[in-house]
Amino acid sequence: MRPSSRYCIDTKRLCHLLLAFWMLLAISGSASAQDGPVADPLRSGLEGALRGCEIWVLDPSSWLDDPTRFLAAVDLGGAVSETESLPEPLLPPEPFRRGNRYWRINAGPSEGYALVVSRDIPMCHITGGGEVDLQPAAEAVVASPDFAERWERVGEKRREGMVSTSFRLREEPKLTLVLSRADAPGGRRDRIQVIATAIYDLGRRGN
Repeated sequence: MRPSSRYCIDTKRLCHLLLAFWMLLAISGSASAQDGPVADPLRSGLEGALRGCEIWVLDPSSWLDDPTRFLAAVDLGGAVSETESLPEPLLPPEPFRRGNRYWRINAGPSEGYALVVSRDIPMCHITGGGEVDLQPAAEAVVASPDFAERWERVGEKRREGMVSTSFRLREEPKLTLVLSRADAPGGRRDRIQVIATAIYDLGRRGN
């Protein structure tokens, strides 16, 4: 569950690839900006991705035949779109690359999130990046009362300028989440800035 160092990409080629992806994501979702004002799309995008994680893993009926209820839970309107693939750095760890579907969430002119889910494994994987610093938005989500009401913090680790916080869902402790982001504002933007992986542990007993 710990984010691998391979996600801290700093080669010139992959930096350009990621930037191109976020810009493509923003262009493809630009029409959604006409749907209505959003106070903080960076924060709203991450919150929507996390809501999508929950319902995808815990309620397969929300997407099994039709993703309408899944998309309603994400609640970001036209800012969400499905895509056939994603660049390598945005994919989940190898064991989770089965039966995947890929969703893009537009959050600004060159910012956004990628949500990877699976039809075969009860997991989801979120990455976020772009030209704007996402650390304040990620911290705001983690510190919000709504998030704390749903997710219980169970641990935290810091390494190489990143902080990774572990949570478990209060209503269903078998669903755990690790959310990683820069440990302070103003960090590098030429790499993925937010990584979150949630997985339902089928072998774990409840409390």
